[in-house]
Amino acid sequence: MSTATPPVPGSSLSAARRSRELAETVEGPVVDVLVVGLGATGAGAALDAAARGLTVAAVDAHDLAFGTSRFSSKLIHGGLRYLASGQFDVAHESAVERGVLMERTAPHLVRAQPFVLPLTPLVSRGQSALAWAGFRAGDTLRLAARTARATLPAPRRLSAVETRHLAPALRTQGLRGGLLSWDGRLTDDARLVTAIARSAAARGARILTRVRALRLTASGAVIRDELTGEEGEIRARAVINASGVWAGGLVDGIRIRPSRGTHLVLRADRLGPLPAGLHVPVPGETNRFLLVLPQGDGRVYVGLTDDPVDGDIPDVPEVPETDIGFLLDVLGSVLDVPVQRTDVVGAFAGLRPLLDTTPAEQSGAAPRTADISRRHAVLTSPDGVITVVGGKLTTYRRMAEDAVDAALATRRLTAGPSPTTSLPLVGAASPDVLGSLRAPRRLVQRYGTEAPAVQALGARDPRLGEPVLPGHPVTAAELLWAVRHEGALDEADLLDRRTRIGLVPADRAVALEAVREVLGEAWAQQG
Repeated sequence: MSTATPPVPGSSLSAARRSRELAETVEGPVVDVLVVGLGATGAGAALDAAARGLTVAAVDAHDLAFGTSRFSSKLIHGGLRYLASGQFDVAHESAVERGVLMERTAPHLVRAQPFVLPLTPLVSRGQSALAWAGFRAGDTLRLAARTARATLPAPRRLSAVETRHLAPALRTQGLRGGLLSWDGRLTDDARLVTAIARSAAARGARILTRVRALRLTASGAVIRDELTGEEGEIRARAVINASGVWAGGLVDGIRIRPSRGTHLVLRADRLGPLPAGLHVPVPGETNRFLLVLPQGDGRVYVGLTDDPVDGDIPDVPEVPETDIGFLLDVLGSVLDVPVQRTDVVGAFAGLRPLLDTTPAEQSGAAPRTADISRRHAVLTSPDGVITVVGGKLTTYRRMAEDAVDAALATRRLTAGPSPTTSLPLVGAASPDVLGSLRAPRRLVQRYGTEAPAVQALGARDPRLGEPVLPGHPVTAAELLWAVRHEGALDEADLLDRRTRIGLVPADRAVALEAVREVLGEAWAQQG
């Protein structure tokens, strides 16, 4: 059996490493590539460039996965929705990237998730036939992407009894059965970004959080250290703007049309046992579903909306009551006992960075954000700054590769092709190796091969082995690991991104004291 192993050499991110590398980078030697934004795409670009042997600095005004990348449905989609809308290239790209994550680069973080589409009286037989055809087409996409059947099982029809077994909370009256399908599911989206960033750091990339880019040019950026207020310059041969919904604020001519995707957080016991997630058809829509996503930590997410957002872009989007009401109404259409507003213990919203290609003079007639293509775009400004926008979490690796390719071509840098389709992220290993690790399954699904080392922290100090919140599995050892190795600098990093305790405000308040104790001890040890 495997025992505790130290982190991948060079992959540990910490406050001390940040300070040292920031001092070496600001007003220092020119780096080959500067990446602005440390969501999935920005961290992916840093990894891609570093893996090609380029020198890299990557900055973010906040933390890893601070923006859209932590507010997704935690799904790695195979592209079925895009197939239904005729976007065959996007669908195939999604299916390919799903297979890369599940079988090569992050099998510890991404696994198969079953979904049940209940055939209620609200789903006509014609709609049922259309959905079944879609699931079969999705399985064809899996085959075209060369993803193994063992990785993603085939869809199948369910009897009413089987459907109720997988989703006991469903209303039985008029239930004809269900359709079972499979997709990729992340343990957590913010953990994926952390693994990508640490993998980049292991290859020499300087990962600098709390560093705001104030102005960009093709030869670098003026930045401000948000911890000290000091300003300086990072010089670079190529600059990639991967700041998502904020991309237009750094480069002229980039018009983003953000779309808000809202999720509710419920206690798992409110819906009872959920061996599978749910696809609930949205009334009046032919290709839109509400998702019910059991998390395995005593919570269930219910989402999601797709509504345009106008005006200034906030750091953290607020969830309007209209979104909550819409999601509860759709969910209630299939449940035996509807969920009430008081059952909603938390909610979160992410902003999709959709590229607005509508001519400025026609902006009043812009299409619904639900209808805007999810293709990503790599744009080059007149002075040579590369901006990558659009896309989705599933295709972050391909977006990053395309952005680095464009930077190399535009700035005439020399490097080989991207190796990231076969480059395991920190913690990745084969299913056999992961299954042999001496650590709880939950830790293996969050830390992969590093799970025994996290477990060992708690074994050495019983206080660290205790949960920081009654009824929630996260331990103080995980918090300490996040400070020592995952670049967490403060309470919010720990509560809102390295763990997701903060998604429920009441849980956040209870866990805050334990988080502060861990931070205090960690700083004392470093000092």
